[in-house]
Amino acid sequence: MASAVLDLRSRPLKDLRISLTDRCNFRCTYCMPRSVFGPGYQFLTPSSVMSFDEIVRLVQISQGLGVENIRLTGGEPLLRTGLDHLINRLSQVKGIRQILLTTNGSRLTQPLAKRLKESGLTRVTISLDALDEETFKSINDVGFSSQGVLQAIDYAAEAGLTPVKINMVVKKNVNADQILTMADRFRHSGHILRFIEFMDVGNSNRWSYQDVVSGQSIVETIHEKWPLKPLAPSRPGEVARRYQYADGGGEIGIISSVSQPFCTSCTRARLSAEGKLYLCLFANQSVDLLTPLRQGADDQELAFLWRTAWTTRDDQYSLDRAAIPVMRNKVEMSHIGG
Repeated sequence: MASAVLDLRSRPLKDLRISLTDRCNFRCTYCMPRSVFGPGYQFLTPSSVMSFDEIVRLVQISQGLGVENIRLTGGEPLLRTGLDHLINRLSQVKGIRQILLTTNGSRLTQPLAKRLKESGLTRVTISLDALDEETFKSINDVGFSSQGVLQAIDYAAEAGLTPVKINMVVKKNVNADQILTMADRFRHSGHILRFIEFMDVGNSNRWSYQDVVSGQSIVETIHEKWPLKPLAPSRPGEVARRYQYADGGGEIGIISSVSQPFCTSCTRARLSAEGKLYLCLFANQSVDLLTPLRQGADDQELAFLWRTAWTTRDDQYSLDRAAIPVMRNKVEMSHIGG
């Protein structure tokens, strides 16, 4: 097993999130608002996006530096055709323990869910920000029904991509009134609902601290109706604080990047769809790995670039948020998959 490289804060490289595309069929207001990502927006050209061969090669190199878990993201990763073939190849990389997928669920059919599982996908996370149809359609801004996402969750569960995790980004005066509704819907379901604070990722979502519903507030809201008990982290570097319902109703997670940052235990690197390595969700700089790969760099040279980037990493944006000037040109969430 490869020994993990450490950054300047002694954080190991364990997890790699790979964006398969910068495109998405939703226009969620907190991620890809239509006012920015409209008809004139210049997305990546097909030739500039990593091929499956290139992705597999970079994963093999990352495993040699300690990566154990792969998460496939977007944009919307299910816009890439042949995803089951990529997953099958990644599942054969020695040392990779889990292959995970985050999707909006809109394209997750029953046959596809089955193929992804058979190809080696471990588990799926599906985004759903409200059950109320008007609220959800307003957030995704393409009129997609929450019932369609619920169907995708069922397909994932039937295929054995369990436990299914459901991500809900909570924004004040938008969908905060859905917290208890969502909690009620997924209690006793076997799925894990995770509430995510509205974050200042990228430059286009008009983030304001006034729009943040704190993770602690969410816990208190649910606890008042259904008492909760804290759970220990399931593994080192886990981003969600875990709670279980006292009555045996299952588990929820709270991801509080704004109010309770977890920078000190961050083990994640991110590859954008065009092969740029980002070391923080809030980064405004990256290391280009795809260009040297296409210019003939061998694995040792690419590993050196990656190792150098990680061992000189000092990021802790969420902890420093209040003390530093507003960062400009941060990478968009849709570009590196959150």
